[in-house]
Amino acid sequence: MKKSLWKSVWAVIAGVLGIIIATTLVDIVLHMAGIFKGPQEPLTDALALLASSYRLVIGVAGGYLTAKLAPDRPLWHALILGYVGVALGLAGVIATWDLGLGPRWYPISLVVLAIPQCWLGGRLRERQVQKAAPAIAS
Repeated sequence: MKKSLWKSVWAVIAGVLGIIIATTLVDIVLHMAGIFKGPQEPLTDALALLASSYRLVIGVAGGYLTAKLAPDRPLWHALILGYVGVALGLAGVIATWDLGLGPRWYPISLVVLAIPQCWLGGRLRERQVQKAAPAIAS
């Protein structure tokens, strides 16, 4: 396989891993702080909103990371990450639908926001590169 293809694959995998690791760490900290209770207590709407909020920020950061690591077309790579997020999110919706873990809107929101948050991260990276380009050309 071409070297740039491997870099593309790595960029997306790095974004996925970055998002999973960061959200897991925040979840652990919130559990340790007593904000999130044990698995026997479902999320309330307020806690689901909190989780959605930091997952949104982390998703934007994941899109940015993927775009930064992409060998070319950073926004396209960030959108691929978003589509991976949709697929993983849909799997989560299906797997947890009848488990009573919290409000049903929460896993659905993760699916709906996956592409926009990754787009934003990729777009932020693109703008950063565009701003730096004139300075490099000088």
